[in-house]
Amino acid sequence: MASDPTDPHLWLEDVTGEDALDWVRERNARTVAEYTDNPEFTGLRDRIRAVFDTDARIPYVRRRGAWLYNYWRDADHVRGLWRRTTMDSYRTDSPDWEVLADLDAIADAEGENWVWSGALVLRADDATDQTRALVSLSRGGADAVVIREFDLANRRFVPAEEGGFFLPEAKSDIDWIDIDTVYVGTDTGPGTLTDSGYPRIALRWRRGTDIGSADPVFEGEHTDVAVSAWYDRTPGFERSFAERSVDFFTSQRYEIASDGTLVRIEAPEDARVSVHREWLLIRVRSDWTVDGITHPAGTLLAARYADHLAGSRDLTVLFAPDAHTSLEQYVWTRNHLLLVTLSDVQTRLRVLTPGADGWTDTPLDGVPELTSTDVIDVDPVESDEFFLNSSGYLTPATLLHGYVGAPIEALKQAPAFFDTANLSVAQHFATSDDGTAVPYFVVRRDGAGPGPTLLYGYGGFENSMLPGYGGALGLGWLERGGTYVVANIRGGGEYGPSWHTQALKAGRHKAFEDFAAVARDLVDRGVTTVAQLGAQGGSNGGLLMGVMLTRYPELFGAVVCQVPLLDMRRYHLLLAGASWMAEYGDPDDPAQWEFIGQYSPYQNTDPDRAYPPVLITTSTRDDRVHPGHARKMAAQLEKEGHEVWYYENIEGGHGGAADNAQLAFKSALAYEFLRRTLS
Repeated sequence: MASDPTDPHLWLEDVTGEDALDWVRERNARTVAEYTDNPEFTGLRDRIRAVFDTDARIPYVRRRGAWLYNYWRDADHVRGLWRRTTMDSYRTDSPDWEVLADLDAIADAEGENWVWSGALVLRADDATDQTRALVSLSRGGADAVVIREFDLANRRFVPAEEGGFFLPEAKSDIDWIDIDTVYVGTDTGPGTLTDSGYPRIALRWRRGTDIGSADPVFEGEHTDVAVSAWYDRTPGFERSFAERSVDFFTSQRYEIASDGTLVRIEAPEDARVSVHREWLLIRVRSDWTVDGITHPAGTLLAARYADHLAGSRDLTVLFAPDAHTSLEQYVWTRNHLLLVTLSDVQTRLRVLTPGADGWTDTPLDGVPELTSTDVIDVDPVESDEFFLNSSGYLTPATLLHGYVGAPIEALKQAPAFFDTANLSVAQHFATSDDGTAVPYFVVRRDGAGPGPTLLYGYGGFENSMLPGYGGALGLGWLERGGTYVVANIRGGGEYGPSWHTQALKAGRHKAFEDFAAVARDLVDRGVTTVAQLGAQGGSNGGLLMGVMLTRYPELFGAVVCQVPLLDMRRYHLLLAGASWMAEYGDPDDPAQWEFIGQYSPYQNTDPDRAYPPVLITTSTRDDRVHPGHARKMAAQLEKEGHEVWYYENIEGGHGGAADNAQLAFKSALAYEFLRRTLS
């Protein structure tokens, strides 16, 4: 069974237990003394910190009515400022920011280690008059947050005793209905959370009332991942919706009628479903046959929402995938649908527009070539405005702004943080064990021979690894002569849903085989040697690193394993782990443990096999992937005599860092370990 009583390191799962923390501190001290107590590390850490803190970064914004909101951290504001400005001011080199909340001052006054987790601004009927927001604050960077109502006009939190909405620390879900009412899901006592630790019940909560008396509007099962409810405030299309996430990839969606009844939105449960004004969009993740027509996985379909609820299945294909092209993103403005597609992992943007004669499809012109571009903000209620972010491995980010049908302008440009002279980017394809062509990008010096190379991968949850600029990467690795490689392995979304589903559950080995194939191809091409090849990944990518270490140790000279899953026998019992069984499988099912157990790193260490040196890092405050994974793996490797280095940030959440100083330290530690190990 999954709860193996013979686990000798089970005690390390006690996150804040003194014995476990003493074990952590001892290993932290050893790693710090070995890799950080030298001028080269200090200089690199400080240079990386300067990148994170510089005022020259782009202050990315989100429009809410007339205001552009931004959260900003720098050297003088370690925890950050929440602020806003107008578009006219934002266009200038020095915008006039109205500071709404200084989190450093708030944390000091309240004696809390607050980390910003976002704000939900109530869009007022008058776009210039926004008065309230729901602010989420995390202790130390955890996923669980405290939610507090914020008065924008007076720049203060509204105390609960004054009728302000307040939720204590939990993995809550909340959305405005109107200024006096919200939809909320949170921990209100036994039975109100799923086994994954997320809300099981959605409530309608009115200002000034105890949440214990809030009206339930929707309930799921304990075995679900989560339940949520939200309100669409689009004028003329005001509607309430609810969703039951049965597992990570399947959901049931409903409209909540005015009398409280639920109207099911019929679509495949594994499809992504969204409603905008009169339109319903369905992006299918598996083949779907309707009226004799089969729509392959990755297809985007449109229907008239009211007609669909009434039983019509008149569907329009807005995007159909092919062997090289997939749909990465789609976002509505007021009147148009923006599509971001991938063609062999390179982005293209298009504009789709519904009209009396059907849909028109045109390219979105003015986007820089040879960069990766995504939509970072739109205003789907009031206009056809959009903000795009465009960057590449060697191209700093550009913030683009425009309106559909008008020219795109470069609104902000990030500076270059490292020297790109004689650096170039190439794309290659490796052949995996089953013959699949696996793309990967290589960033290296022109004409360079074999040298230190860092291979990065993730391969899970349909997340695509797209080209993007990284100042810390450039300073810590590329500028110091290293080669950087990103593997677009199965499990990701680079070629649509099927690229992901091939690596689900019993197919997980394909992601590992893909990554190993890229590693071999790099050596075969003369990019590097085994002794000079390092691998890095975090979270699901940390699981990938654990498998590389235990199954393919002969391919690597070093491994960096960050905030990882490693004990796949118990992962579903720890924190949010139960929500990932649709990805990995259920280890309590003997048939599924048969394939999980073949790769689970913690159960597959070998004292007699030569492993490359490994650096394992995590965070005590990570309440998504339990730090016990990293702790136990390090302890087991130590016990077997392998070279393992360990560092655990006492705070920082799943990102591993709670502020820029911690992030710079974590980054510099990894690069210093790789530099010394792969030299």
